Amino acid sequence: MNQQYDLIDKALAWSVHLFTASGLLAGFMSILAINANDWRGAMFWLLVALVIDGIDGTFARKFKVTEVLPNMSGKTIDYVIDFATYAIIPAYFFYMAELVMPGWNLPLTFLILLVSAIYYGKEGMVSDDYYFIGFPVLWNMVVFYLIFVLSMPLWANAAIIIIFAILHFLPIKFAYPSQASRFKILTIIISSIILIAMPMIVWYYPNVPDWLKWIAIGNLVYFGGLATFDTFFKK
Repeated sequence: MNQQYDLIDKALAWSVHLFTASGLLAGFMSILAINANDWRGAMFWLLVALVIDGIDGTFARKFKVTEVLPNMSGKTIDYVIDFATYAIIPAYFFYMAELVMPGWNLPLTFLILLVSAIYYGKEGMVSDDYYFIGFPVLWNMVVFYLIFVLSMPLWANAAIIIIFAILHFLPIKFAYPSQASRFKILTIIISSIILIAMPMIVWYYPNVPDWLKWIAIGNLVYFGGLATFDTFFKK
């Protein structure tokens, strides 16, 4: 028997969809900041979008959005916003920040966009045990590290972009922090630490304390090691 939902239930469900959609507003604010060469502001708004994406599912489950509004697909809304804030806007950020050699900027920006679009079309992008197969579309994180954490030569930045573009299509298992089946508590703790450290790094930029950079690098090493373990050693 279909359960009937009242006006308050529907209003709460719609508010969750609007909250999800607000990630696109944060993304637009990031574009405005990029246009003003305000790298701190641009990354701040991308972090806002990241937080919205990280918590909207909790609200959706709490307010039974799928049941209350069966004709609305929150997952589709989420995909649209994720592609904007994890691929298109970071690609534009990368392009405007001029992180690679002249002549390589536009081709590598195109590479980010093309591999992201192809990755979204892959069947089995997420495995049955909740791993991303191949590096997920997280170019916001790549740009964050290149600009705010790692001060590398232009050729090294270009190499990083190419490497992560290739990693989209290798059968490497990348853990989704809240769904990690091994070391779940540790993974959630590490994820929480970097979520606290990232806005602090953005705030201090360009004079980021070394200890904050090492926290960010440690996060990178941890998730790289976890992907290696889950792919090659987990039974």
